[in-house]
Amino acid sequence: MNSFSKYHDPAADEQASLWAAKLDGSVMSATDRLLLDEWLTGHPAHRALLSRYCQFSADLEQQMPLIEGIKELSVETQETPATAQPLPWLRWPMMAGVALTTAAAVAGVFWLVQPRQQFENIATPAAQRQSLTLADGTHVELNAQSSLQIAIDAHGRHVRLASGEAFFAVHKDASRPFTVETPTGSVRVTGTKFNVRTDRDGVLEVTVVEGSVQAQPGDSADHPVAPVSLGANDTLLARPGRSTRHQLSAADLDDALAWRQGQIVFKDVPLREVLARFARYHGRGITATPDIAETKVGARFSLDDLDGFFDGLEAALPAVKVTRNPNGTVQVGKRAGL
Repeated sequence: MNSFSKYHDPAADEQASLWAAKLDGSVMSATDRLLLDEWLTGHPAHRALLSRYCQFSADLEQQMPLIEGIKELSVETQETPATAQPLPWLRWPMMAGVALTTAAAVAGVFWLVQPRQQFENIATPAAQRQSLTLADGTHVELNAQSSLQIAIDAHGRHVRLASGEAFFAVHKDASRPFTVETPTGSVRVTGTKFNVRTDRDGVLEVTVVEGSVQAQPGDSADHPVAPVSLGANDTLLARPGRSTRHQLSAADLDDALAWRQGQIVFKDVPLREVLARFARYHGRGITATPDIAETKVGARFSLDDLDGFFDGLEAALPAVKVTRNPNGTVQVGKRAGL
C-alpha cells in the first residue's frame, strides 16, 4: 500500500489536495492566498498535509525532462539515422555493426516512450463538471468539487480520488491494473466502467456499469474489512463500521449516474443528506433545522439550478421554508405556524 493509503482527517486531506492542485495549476489570487494562510494556521498538521501533496506533484514533475528528452532523441534518430547514437544503457557490442546499433537505439527509445506516461493533479470547482481522457486511453468524468491525482507509467496505473465523485471507463490492459484510491477505500480493475464517490463523512460508494471490480473499503478501527467483488449493476455503499451491497435495476442505475447529465435523483432520502449533496456541489453552506432534517425526499432535480431546487422543495413540501442568509448560507426549516 502506498503513501496515499492512510489519512486520519478526510476533510483536511481533501482540502490539502485542492490547495495543492491550485498551487500547481493556476495563479493564486490575493484572496486565495489569504484563505490558504488561514487554513495553514488552523491546525499544525495542515502544513505537513499540503507539503506532502506538493512534494508528490514536484517528484512527478522531475520525470518530465527525461520523457521529453527521449521523445527528442527519437525524432533526431529517425531524421539522421547515419549519425544517430544509442542511449548509453542501450549500447550493443561493436561487432554487431553500426546499423544494428542504430536500430537497437531506435527500438529502445520507442519502448521507453510507450506506453505514455501521465502525472497530473486535477480539481473541479463548485458547480462545474469536467471530462478528460488519460494517457492510457481511460475516460474520466469528474463531478463538481472533486480532486484527482493521476500517476500512470509503464509499470502501473494509479489515480487518487481525494474527494468528490468520478465515473471511469477504463481502457483494458491486463498487464497494468487500474487502481482508484480514496480516503475511504480503493477499487482495482483491468478494464471496466464504474462510478466512485467519496466524502468527508467516510462514505465510499462504488457502482459498476460494465465488467467487474474489486472494492476495498477502508479498515475500521476494530478490524480489517475484506475486499468486495462487484459485477455489472452492483453497487456498494460503505460507511465506517458497516457496508451494504445490492444489485440495481436498469432504471436505478440510470438514476445513480444522473449527475453525468447534470441531474440528481433521490428516493426516500433524509432532507439533511439531500441538502448536503447540493451544498457540496455548489460549495455553499446549506443546512436543515433538526425538526425537519429527517423528512424524506423523493424527486429528480437539476444540479445546476440551485434556486429551482429550493423552489421545488418548497412546492413539494409545504411545511418547508427556505431562508437565504446575507452571508450566502441557506437554512431549510419548518414554516412558521406548522
